[in-house]
Amino acid sequence: MAKAVLTISSKNYGAWALRGWLMAKLAKLEFTEHIISPDDPAMKAEMLLLSASMRVPSLDHDGVHVWDTLAIGEYLNEIKPKAGLLPADRAARAHCRAICGEMHSGFSAMRSSLPMNIKAHFPGFKLWSRAQTDIDRIEIIWQECLEKYGGPFLFGAKPCIADAMFAPVVTRFITYEVALDPACVAYCDTIMDIPAMKEWVKAAEEEPDEIDELDAEF
Repeated sequence: MAKAVLTISSKNYGAWALRGWLMAKLAKLEFTEHIISPDDPAMKAEMLLLSASMRVPSLDHDGVHVWDTLAIGEYLNEIKPKAGLLPADRAARAHCRAICGEMHSGFSAMRSSLPMNIKAHFPGFKLWSRAQTDIDRIEIIWQECLEKYGGPFLFGAKPCIADAMFAPVVTRFITYEVALDPACVAYCDTIMDIPAMKEWVKAAEEEPDEIDELDAEF
C-alpha cells in the first residue's frame, strides 16, 4: 500500500493545516507531506479567511481523497479505530462532535482578529469585543470538558479530534497573550507539550515564508 499523502499549507500560519496534520499524527498514520507555498493565491485566500471552501488540508490514502478537516478526522477514526480519535462513549462522542462542529463553523471574530502566527508575539494586544466573546465561549467549552471528563485533554487522558481542532486556538492565545483562567492555561500547556505539537512548532519557526497581511496587528 502506498504511503498516505497529506497536503498542507504554511506551518506558521495554517490553522486548518495544523488540525488535519495533528489528527493524522494522533492516529499514527504514516504519511508524507505535500506543502503548498503560502504564496499560492488559493492558500493565501484560505489563510486570510477569504476562501469559500477549505480544500487544504487534504488527505490521499489507499485510493481515497478526502478534504475538510472534520471529514479527515472522521476518515482517520474509521481506518484507525484503536487510536481513539473519537471517545468510545456514545454521549461523549456526540459532545465531541458538537464542539468540533462549533469550532469548524464558528468563532470567526476571534479567528480573523487573532490570525495564527506561531513565530510572532504580540504582548498587550487589544482585543476586539466580539473576539473576546468568542474567547469567553471557548473558555466555557474547555472548562466544561475538563471538569466533566477529568482532563488533562478535553475528553480525558488521551488527545482526540477535539484537541486537534482547538490546537491552533492554543497557539493564538500564546501569540497574543490572551488572559485565561488557570484551568485553561494548564490545558494550553498540555497541548503544547504533545510531541507532535513540538514538532510542528519547530518547523513553523524554521519556515522562511511570510504573509505580510498576517503579520499585521489588527
